[in-house]
Amino acid sequence: MTRVKTFVSLTLLGGLAVVLPIAIFVLLFQWLFGQISEIVAPAVVWLEAHTEFKDTLARLVVIALILGGCFLIGLLVKTSIGHWLHRHVDHWLGRLAPGYSTIRELVTQFIGGGGEGVLSGPVARVRIHGVHNPLSVTAIVTSQHAGGEMTVYVPTAPVPTSGFVFHVPAECVEILPGVTVEGAMKTIVACGAGSASLLAPPPSANS
Repeated sequence: MTRVKTFVSLTLLGGLAVVLPIAIFVLLFQWLFGQISEIVAPAVVWLEAHTEFKDTLARLVVIALILGGCFLIGLLVKTSIGHWLHRHVDHWLGRLAPGYSTIRELVTQFIGGGGEGVLSGPVARVRIHGVHNPLSVTAIVTSQHAGGEMTVYVPTAPVPTSGFVFHVPAECVEILPGVTVEGAMKTIVACGAGSASLLAPPPSANS
């Protein structure tokens, strides 16, 4: 009887291990689609009133149009006029909307666009409660002070566009030279998944 119970339990857990990730992914996709649908709702209402597209098809058409618009904007930015216009729009939004520059840098880093802005500094493992406390966080060094202190930005998971700013002594900061900001952001969005390789010590020169 014990063997039967063990077999059933292990088989059930194995099935849940396969089904649950798929179910969670589907739920996340539905949530994301619902959020996008709310944003594009005015355009969907207009499209339904003036065309034969209805309901989900109308939403998909609007999303496709938005993606197409993003593609055209990307082409425009590659031109000298578009680059000049984008630079000036970024400048004014950065002055008028606090936090815009940080969000732009995070998005740029996450999609692999590189950049030389505020979040292009080195990735570090920071002991925010003191060098002798084992607790550490993944952070980006945003400023180094003349007195030796460092300012770091600690993104929150799973949305790295918000976070905390800490001013810590240099001895509390362990720079991770082999880690890119893009790689660090991916582990934060994944709620820490992949941190083992992120924080693994670099291979020695003799290995």
